[in-house]
Amino acid sequence: MGTYDAKLRVWRGDDDGGELQDYAVEVNEGEVVLDIVHRLQATQAPDLAVRWNCKAGKCGSCSAEINGKPKLMCMTRMSSFDPADTVTITPLRTFPIMRDLVTDVSFNYEKARQIPSFTPPKGLKPGEYRMAQVDVERSQEFRKCIECFLCQDVCHVVRDHEENKANFAGPRFHMRIAELDMHPLDVVDRREMAQDTFGLGYCNITKCCTEVCPEHIKITDNALIPMKERVADRKYDPIVWLGNKLFRRDQT
Repeated sequence: MGTYDAKLRVWRGDDDGGELQDYAVEVNEGEVVLDIVHRLQATQAPDLAVRWNCKAGKCGSCSAEINGKPKLMCMTRMSSFDPADTVTITPLRTFPIMRDLVTDVSFNYEKARQIPSFTPPKGLKPGEYRMAQVDVERSQEFRKCIECFLCQDVCHVVRDHEENKANFAGPRFHMRIAELDMHPLDVVDRREMAQDTFGLGYCNITKCCTEVCPEHIKITDNALIPMKERVADRKYDPIVWLGNKLFRRDQT
């Protein structure tokens, strides 16, 4: 496909309100949506606010909603759209708008700070850490996360219910909790924390977070569902409950 003028519809405004504005922007072969947004800035809308950094799908900065679906602008090729169609770009709906395509994602950093960090056994020095390869591989997938927060944006628990944000951490941070809970050298029991503090029970495993992940992490199947099973074992299995009563141990 050669050069053509794309019909672009971009949300412009701030926290006081705004609207979609139409533009015609030149597109060349091989370009992505972020290229077109940069050309729009350079030729027609120099005051357009957009967040980006690496342009290589590794920093997670250029998250937006493209035709209503949360995506990375730098990883969405213009060739995936019909040249006759209008490409609509709007900010992440779940987070407060700052200006144009930039949203305030500080909610995510607040949740991250609430999660206790990796806690090895007392007296175990860093050079003495030993793990089986199978344990390394189990959580390696989760560490591919680039914190684009697309999973947070698409999660309807907070997307459609602002009041849930106080009690629900979202899929990105339940994945983080699962990563730590599955770590054989972490001594903090995070199961009750996941349920009572971070609201794991709100998740109804629709897999929408998995569907939008640009790193193709199986968030639901490999993190959220196993964590739910761990919580259920801890809270509702009568044998586990009895064992905890009879053989309570100090894990620290």
